Parts: sequence; C-alpha cells; structure tokens
Amino acid sequence: MECISVFDMLKIGIGPSSSHTLGPWRAAEQWLKELKNDTVFDHISSIKVDLYGSLSLTGRGHATDLAVMLGLTGANPETIPVDDIPSIVNTISETNTLSLNGEKDITFTKEAIVFNKTFLPFHSNGIRFTAYTELKTVESTFYSIGGGFIIKEEDNDAKAKNEILKCKFPYPIDKATELANYCKVENKSISEIVLENEKSLRSIKHIDTELKRIWDTMLECMYIGCHTEGKLPGGLNVRRRAYDIHKNLIGTLAYRSQQEWLEAIRNTKVKFRQILKWVSCFALSVNEVNASLGRVVTAPTNGSAGVIPAVLMYYMVIENHKANFKHIKQFLLVAGEIGSIFKKGATISAAMGGCQAEIGVSSAMAAGALCELLGGTPEQVMIAAEIAMEHHLGLTCDPIGGLVQIPCIERNSMGAIKAINAAELALETNPKNVKVPLDKVVDTMWETAKDMNLKYKETSTGGLAVCVNMVDC
Repeated sequence: MECISVFDMLKIGIGPSSSHTLGPWRAAEQWLKELKNDTVFDHISSIKVDLYGSLSLTGRGHATDLAVMLGLTGANPETIPVDDIPSIVNTISETNTLSLNGEKDITFTKEAIVFNKTFLPFHSNGIRFTAYTELKTVESTFYSIGGGFIIKEEDNDAKAKNEILKCKFPYPIDKATELANYCKVENKSISEIVLENEKSLRSIKHIDTELKRIWDTMLECMYIGCHTEGKLPGGLNVRRRAYDIHKNLIGTLAYRSQQEWLEAIRNTKVKFRQILKWVSCFALSVNEVNASLGRVVTAPTNGSAGVIPAVLMYYMVIENHKANFKHIKQFLLVAGEIGSIFKKGATISAAMGGCQAEIGVSSAMAAGALCELLGGTPEQVMIAAEIAMEHHLGLTCDPIGGLVQIPCIERNSMGAIKAINAAELALETNPKNVKVPLDKVVDTMWETAKDMNLKYKETSTGGLAVCVNMVDC
C-alpha cells in the first residue's frame, strides 16, 4: 500500500504546470543526484534532454524547457526568487553556458532540449537525460505522472514486486471505504485520522509549520493575482480578469498586509451574486499567477491550483468570519487525503486522464474538505467528494496553444463553485440513500480516462485547442 502524505498532494512550486513544469524540474534535480552518486558528474562535457509525448506536444506552452534548465542549475522551485527566473534563463540562452548544479559550467544550447513527437510506452510524459563524458554516455529516463510526482520505470517494477517499504501509517488507506471504517471504529473525523498518519512521519510542530506555509503561499497567490493587471505571457494575449473583478468588488484601496486585505473582504457585505464573483475572483487570481510562472501550491496539480484556495477562502470570508488556523489545517488535511485516494485509484495527470483528473479531483478535494468544516460527517464528506467528481467525469484537457490559460483558468472557477454546491448537497443527503459511493466514482474516472481519446489528454491536438482556430472543426 502506497504511503502518500498530505504534503505530497499539496506541494509548493513554480507554474504553469505540475506535470510539465514542476515534474521535469524535479526530474532534473534527481538526475543530478544520480550523476553524483555514480561519480559521473565531474566528467560531464555536455548533456542532452529528450522530451516525449505530452511533454513534447505542449511542453513549450508549459515552459517545460525552462523548467529543465532551472532544474539542471540546482535551483529549488520552492525557494527560487520568481523575479530571478527570466534573467537566469536569458543568461543561459545568451552565453550558451549552463552551470550544472551551480558547480560546473558546461556548453548548453537550445538544441540540447529535443521535443520529440513520439510517446514512450510506459507513460505519456517521458523525459530522458543523456550525459556525455570522454569515456562513456549515461542515460536516465523519468516520467512525470502528475502533481509534481516523478517515477522511473524500474522503480515502478520494484513496487509491483513489493520491493519497497510498506506504508508505516497507523491508518493505511487505499480506498474511501477503508477511511470510512477507521473513522467509525476510532470515532474520529477524517481530519483527525489523517493527522494521526502525518504524526507518524513528522512532529506536530513541523506539520503545523508546513501547513501554514502552504496556506500562506495560497493566500499570497490570491493577493498577487487580485492586485496585478495586464495580459498573461505566452502569445494568446489573455487579459487578467481577477484584477478587474476584485476592483469592482472592493475598490482600489491599498492594504498594508495580506491579513488586512483578508479582514477587509470579511467586512464586505455580500449577496449571492457577489459570492459567485468572489469565489471566481479567488480561483482566477491563483491561476493567473500560475500562468505567469508564479509560485503556487499544486492542489493536486498546478493547472487546478485555484480551486482549493478559492473554496477555503470562501469559508473564511463568507461562511465563518472567526475561522483560524485550526480550520485551515482541518481543511487541508481532508483535501490532501481525498486527493491521495484519487491518485492511488485513478490518476491526477491530465496527460493520462484529461482535465477530470485535475479540475475534477481538485473539486472533489475541496468539496469534501468544506463539507467537514460545515459540520458534515465522514460519510457526508465522501458524498461531497463523489458528487463533485461525478459532475466532472469525462472532462477533456485541450489547452489552446499548449498554454495553461484557455480553458484552464476559467475551469478553476467552475470547479470551485461546483465544490461548494457539492458540499451543500452532501450535507442534505442521508448516507443510507447514496447510490454511487466514492470508490465507484474513482473507478469510473479511471475507466473513463483509459477510454478517452489521446487528443483530449493534454496534447493540444483536439477540442478547443484545434477548433478555435478553424472555420469548420
């Protein structure tokens, strides 16, 4: 049984894509470690990087090549100053030199990253690194499987043969039914069960510190997105909308801190239409930052990073003005566990399952988490997650120009609204009357993913990505 932490599902990284940006970045970091362990690093004269499948087809729009270069320099996506990224990339391009892990200068041109149109058989997102020395050539192939997770085919084979450590969680969970049983037997909420698992890995102080860092990053995203106007990079000339919506809702007042801004929103009187606008504003703001190579939290992916912050912010500024870190912690713990159930039973990669695997999963995570905060039982939390995913089944991934902008940014807004609706429906549902349990919708999502045509799986070869620019599609 795979042991997935909340901090695996909610990672801090650079946009615009967890599978196409953060994953390749982490793969480059891992490759550098391999080279060091194999004592090859000091002898490298040049390198080559081959991108395959979806990483190649939409890699330019997702800044995969930039992520690879940054990863090879040894920069950390969690801490690198975002404003420094353009200058680092420009220096590499202008000098044709890359400082490998910040230690060794090698010749590196744009031709060193090859965009192959072919797919490797193991997974849609393949990346192969090749190092050249005077004596030998060394290759290593990684796969970016969504949410910033990377694996190697041999690691997956070892897992299948039970050659990895067993999960040490006190409450190991693969399926929703197992989680529900633990809650019933232990008479605990879902967040309490998840917290016990996390405590088996790290101290409560560390858990709180990291969860606060995650929320602070989410809050910063919303704040930056709401206060930044203009157009998004990439060539589509998409105008930022969060700034305009925010301005119309709250005006142009300057706030000394994010907390002061948060309190100002809480003190704003809202009706139903304003609630819709605020939630949409929060979701759009995060994904506009994401589309600009900003720092976001994968939740569970970068392309769906706006749903969970928007729904949690909704709770804090609309539902409960007295909400504090205790509620934030509870929300993130539940959301992370629901996401892990989908990852284990299906996928969180659009290249494998279409957008149902990203927006659908994030909406399910947010719906379940909100349901618990609103007083839902563990059974109702799972109902909320099921309802949210059920109404995202079959959602395709067809980004125009390979950019995480159209339709991706708006979909975060829709996913957040659906999550709130799903939570409310679940609260009014008697678990005895449920016809579709969460595990069944997870299975259905995976079957749908396997049946989905490849052109609707983050390849930009079908749907909106093609039809928008055609007279007759």
